[in-house]
Amino acid sequence: MAEVDLLRSLPRTKRNIQKRAEDKDPSVIAKSKEFGEEYWDGERKYGYGGYRYDGRWRPVARDIIAHFSLRAGMRVLDVGCGKGFLVKDLMLECPGLEAFGLDISRYALIHCEKEVIGRLHLGSAESLPFPDGSFDCVLSINTIHNLHRPRAVIAMREIQRLSGGRAFVQVDSYRTSEQKEIALSWILTAEFHDYPEGWLKLYAEAGYTGDYYWTILE
Repeated sequence: MAEVDLLRSLPRTKRNIQKRAEDKDPSVIAKSKEFGEEYWDGERKYGYGGYRYDGRWRPVARDIIAHFSLRAGMRVLDVGCGKGFLVKDLMLECPGLEAFGLDISRYALIHCEKEVIGRLHLGSAESLPFPDGSFDCVLSINTIHNLHRPRAVIAMREIQRLSGGRAFVQVDSYRTSEQKEIALSWILTAEFHDYPEGWLKLYAEAGYTGDYYWTILE
């Protein structure tokens, strides 16, 4: 395992932490966790506030391709792919790469980019519907923390099963108590979050040997 920031080229999103904290209540959180229209394309208090393709994932795709030495004919899976933006950009940056995605949100898959139609699957990270070792690389960005801890362990075992450790996972975390306070003010859908040490313990339990990084709000 190695800590590597493969999202370093992703533009920073402006977040109004105070406004999010003020808007959060049980009904808002419950609606966000449906991962439906409100979460993706509704008001900002429910999630993204409009999740539209703008090409920002292309530099990330380039970094992923370089890091894992991906080439045409290889197979990549994005677990928690949303509308498939990264899947699309991986194929744009590496023509011939067989990229696929999986997400729990039917809404996101219905509103995917036309280039990835037929490549995105409806399903859960806990039960990936593919054979052992069927991908050259498995990615999961800001998804595993949406599961309670026991379920997150299962999901990480699934990622390991499909990838043999050629994988990258990024999750919500924090290195200081101040960062934790900010995270708690912002997050809507995370069922489990912890300091890096806690996540590394979870990865060890799952037998995960791939790479990882953290989403930390400051």
